[in-house]
Amino acid sequence: MSAQYKETFDPESQALLSQDRDDTLPPRPSHRTFRVRHLLLAYTAGILSTVLLELFLCSHYSVSLFTGSHHQSPAYGDLASPDAGSTEVHNFPPASPTNVFPSLFPTDVGYAGPTPTGAEAALVATAPSYPLHTGAPHLLSPLSLEKNLSAMDSKPSFDIFKHWGNLSPWFSVERGSFGVDSGPEAPDTCRVTGLHLLHRHGARYPTEWASYGGPANFSGRLHNNAAGWNTSGDLEFMNDWTYKLGEEILTPFGRQQLYDLGVSMRMKYGFLLKNFTESNTVPVFRTESQDRMLASALNFAIGFFGFPYEGQYQQSITIEENGFNNTLAPYKTCPNASDRSKSDRGVAYVKEWAEIYLKDALARLRPQMQGYELTTEDVYTLQQMCAYETVAIGYSKFCELFNEEEWRGFNYAMDLYFWYGSAFGSPLGRVQGIGYVQELVARLTHTPIPVHNSSTNATLNDNPATFPLGHSLYVDATHEVVVLNVITALNLTNFAEDGPLPADHMPEHRAFKSSHLAPFATNVQFQLLSCSSAPEPQIRIIINDGVVPLTGIRGCPEDKDGKCPLSTFVDAQREIIAKTDWHWACHGDWSVPAGTAWNTTTGDPPAPGEIFS
Repeated sequence: MSAQYKETFDPESQALLSQDRDDTLPPRPSHRTFRVRHLLLAYTAGILSTVLLELFLCSHYSVSLFTGSHHQSPAYGDLASPDAGSTEVHNFPPASPTNVFPSLFPTDVGYAGPTPTGAEAALVATAPSYPLHTGAPHLLSPLSLEKNLSAMDSKPSFDIFKHWGNLSPWFSVERGSFGVDSGPEAPDTCRVTGLHLLHRHGARYPTEWASYGGPANFSGRLHNNAAGWNTSGDLEFMNDWTYKLGEEILTPFGRQQLYDLGVSMRMKYGFLLKNFTESNTVPVFRTESQDRMLASALNFAIGFFGFPYEGQYQQSITIEENGFNNTLAPYKTCPNASDRSKSDRGVAYVKEWAEIYLKDALARLRPQMQGYELTTEDVYTLQQMCAYETVAIGYSKFCELFNEEEWRGFNYAMDLYFWYGSAFGSPLGRVQGIGYVQELVARLTHTPIPVHNSSTNATLNDNPATFPLGHSLYVDATHEVVVLNVITALNLTNFAEDGPLPADHMPEHRAFKSSHLAPFATNVQFQLLSCSSAPEPQIRIIINDGVVPLTGIRGCPEDKDGKCPLSTFVDAQREIIAKTDWHWACHGDWSVPAGTAWNTTTGDPPAPGEIFS
């Protein structure tokens, strides 16, 4: 404040001035009064300017009070956020956290208290019934598909989680789904003597490539054109949507799936560990080097053995890379598997079916996106996005965009893809599963693999330390395509009875469903039995708690519990092994036309000299 200003309003001067003032006039405002009025005027001006600005903006964005619809002029609010479709990443843990002091936070400080253990669980042998796995804890289904529950029935009539094909979380299939009205518990007169478990990894982020659809591809296209499009109606959320998915590694839910599977198997088959105690050995479980494969195996181990699991088992990690023989990733040493015309035949069928079942969805959603013309493949990708976002972050708005029939259609699209790409309709289906069948026979007969002529690894399989024989418990982790390869190689023909699958309609009843056979964390139990009602050991195959008929395997009888004499099963598998030509299927110079001009329902390639009309 200036000195002159101070002198003008000096208290003594103010007193003198007041003596000359006409008392009939209003008192002259004080310095404090001037300041208050100045602040009030400034505050009022600020409010008025804000209101005027708000009115200006609102004049370009009016909302109908009657319809709730938004009307945008080209001048403002016309486009999606510049961040729409961009990838959102939260990197944790930080690379170099500043508060990490390992010596201050040991994992073992002693003073553990009493630690005596109890008897092993044997639920599969002792319980009056078998616990079922409902599939999706911590995941939220779309509110638009929540069904009204009647007073008499608390079971929803439609479960979206069971209609995502290979992207479904695994669940216990209904009793009798595969044609045998029996449960996984030991049949009457029988006791379980062994278990060979083959399972898939848990829920993951999308892979880096996709032959059709692909969430990452779609989000990238949207982000690159964010300056030119916007959405409304059901798609309005996409104006600010960002892509939150990583690539290929397990999601938190996927980790939980394998932990839960480990706990479940320990509760059912823990008593088999007594055999290891008696022989002074520990089990050997197998997985692969890919991040999600190793993480799945270790989460399973924590569930099965508890923490710490060190010293309770040995984890074999096979290398998944070109040039390394690996029955859990057989395509890496099968050159024809890299030829998409042979290994990826399902894409053409998926495209044809998508044009049919997504016709109404495309007509419904396309007008809700301006500046970017949605295609059938885009709409199909939105369905993929629903499944991937749900298993990654728990809920997805994309799920609300489709009705029940469209989800049934999506589920069938997955069936088409895997039938023709990995299973009975694939010319490489059997050969890629035959190496695992060779290993299974070796384990069942306690004899080494006689000839390594497929994806088996002689270095590992011939070493009793890395491939032990005579154990009562084996656990192997692999991919869904390999599970389907193995199902095909075993000749479980009940799943092929409806093939080839049509692409122009969805059969009302079909035996092959990828959501039943190859969901996230799918598991195949080869259950060994000793029965007082049978003179020799028996074997059963149980997929996601559904007992599979073995009548497609030569010599295996129809049995109410799905049993087959072990020797009969082994002899039939040896015949299949002998007839499967790895060299021709994987290295042979053969080709197949796209579409229905050529088909197989056995998973075999065309024979040498076969001519197509």
